[in-house]
Amino acid sequence: MSPRPQNSLKRISAKLGVSMTTVSRVLSGQAGKYRISEETAKAILDYARKENFTPNPIAKGLRLRKTNTIGLVIADVSNPFFASIASEITHTTRDHGYSIILCDSQENLAIEKQSIELLWNRQVDGMIICPVGQSSEHLARYADERRRIVLVDRVFPDIGLPYVSSDNFSGGKLATEHLLDHGHRRIACLQGLRGTITSQTRVKGYEAALTACGVPFDPALIVGDSFDEQGGYLDTKLLLSTSPDITAILALSNLLALGALRALAEEKRRVPEDVSIIAFDDQPFLAHLSPPLTTVAQSARAMGGAAVKILFERMRVADAAGDANKAGLLLPVSLITRKSVHQLS
Repeated sequence: MSPRPQNSLKRISAKLGVSMTTVSRVLSGQAGKYRISEETAKAILDYARKENFTPNPIAKGLRLRKTNTIGLVIADVSNPFFASIASEITHTTRDHGYSIILCDSQENLAIEKQSIELLWNRQVDGMIICPVGQSSEHLARYADERRRIVLVDRVFPDIGLPYVSSDNFSGGKLATEHLLDHGHRRIACLQGLRGTITSQTRVKGYEAALTACGVPFDPALIVGDSFDEQGGYLDTKLLLSTSPDITAILALSNLLALGALRALAEEKRRVPEDVSIIAFDDQPFLAHLSPPLTTVAQSARAMGGAAVKILFERMRVADAAGDANKAGLLLPVSLITRKSVHQLS
């Protein structure tokens, strides 16, 4: 077993005849700040190398009240959308000299709460959270405590924490307008997790497009309560039995779209000849399906990068005893047209 850092500091101190405080400051890169002579600093570093001594980063972080780690809570790391966000956050924080501690809440609010407490107990310097999105009370408390937190995707604009998300209303509206422009009037909507702002605002965009076009809104055509593939599969099977006259489906996630495609294939309904489909959130594999899927594209990587930028600004301002920016950012979306939408006569 390697010697404890405290014992190593004592040994270096005794060997060189300097204080433990001086040794600690040199080994933590603060010799210049405390005007420790180059000769003394060199002697300490040379001896530390000779003894193969490496400072304990956790202990150092506790002393300096800085651990150079960022906590990241992801709603579902198996979802390609969230995986892309996590990847960008990891790469960008590494460029700042920080490491990531990642927690997957598995779309479970209780696990999300536990993960956040765990990360604070690990003394992370800040946190980026992609919430489950169905409750905000636990997050509002952190806003009141002025914690360094940024929310991503399923956000809560009214609780005082900075956030990054997509313009989900415009996305739902764009996709529905595209289907309406192609003659579709019986358009089903596979919504995501109920109570989340992403699902709610996308559905509102869907409804707004129907209303603007004078198409009666039928609540029976909005089904679902998850963003996953199995939910898309089961809800599409249900739709095809209760509303067999639908001619188009707007799936509010790429995984929902994959489930819908599986159900349509089982029911011998061709895409797009029998049922057109649009997915929300473009992923590279969607362009290689048969047919390639028309999608509403939102940039997961841009969201992750923006979240890191906002967090580090929040940390900088907080360190300067200022008031951190609490504004939200909605990134634009775009419609990528491919071959999954059929023009009705």
